[in-house]
Amino acid sequence: MRILAADPGAELVGVFDTDRSAAERVANEFGARVFDSLAELAGGLEAAVVAVPTVDHCQVGCDLLEQGIHVLVEKPLASDLEEADRLVAAAGNRVLAVGHVEFFNPAVQRLMQIEGQAGFVEIHRLAVFTPRSLDIDVVLDLMIHDLQILHALDDSPVSEVRATGISVLSSRIDIANARVALKSGCVANLTASRVSSQKVRKLRVFLPDQGYYSVDYQEQQVQGFRLEVGDEGRNIVPDPLLVVKDEPLKRELGAFLARCRGEDAILVDGRQGRRALHTAFRVLEAIAA
Repeated sequence: MRILAADPGAELVGVFDTDRSAAERVANEFGARVFDSLAELAGGLEAAVVAVPTVDHCQVGCDLLEQGIHVLVEKPLASDLEEADRLVAAAGNRVLAVGHVEFFNPAVQRLMQIEGQAGFVEIHRLAVFTPRSLDIDVVLDLMIHDLQILHALDDSPVSEVRATGISVLSSRIDIANARVALKSGCVANLTASRVSSQKVRKLRVFLPDQGYYSVDYQEQQVQGFRLEVGDEGRNIVPDPLLVVKDEPLKRELGAFLARCRGEDAILVDGRQGRRALHTAFRVLEAIAA
């Protein structure tokens, strides 16, 4: 809301929440109007951000899309693949974006510019426990960010998934580790936890015979080392990548608004969000096996 209210390219129409007191707090802070129903709000919209519980993504998102409204829905796209398919189908020629905000981290975007085929990817996403998002497993809450980034790095299909996970402080899986093999030959090892003593957000990519790059999501930094072959043989030399820091959420919302205006912009669309969700469910199936 803060970013949308400050964006000169958008007009903040209003907010609706089933908890009216919560809606009023947000509306008062950013000078927006509170609406009594989603239908009333939708009547004056061109685009909407859907930030509701995952189980409501499909109903709310489809209602808006079918009225011709562009939609950005928070990740995960839906609570199951059938609902994800309904959202994608409802979008038609409207914009359906999925809130994989970490993809818009400037360090991640800089990494995407590196040419070459990744051979091994290692990702750690650890968070301190909070009572937020306990209606879904850590795989759908946190790991799905990195599954989407993995597919952006390597578009080849998944060939195998192995995983393990346990519940610790909730009734859902709180810690998970997955080994995802892609048909390209790339293998990714992903760890996600929401019961860590510290916050860690790191991604490492190894490119055979080329180099190694390490992304720190929090610091928005990319450290790199590349292979250099010369008269004295093969050497590993530093290859740091320049990153211009920015707020990922601001970049994500800016891209969404640009696409709503018909402009070119990088976006995690409904099909990409559905693909990340599919792989996340494969991880959960492997844990349960």
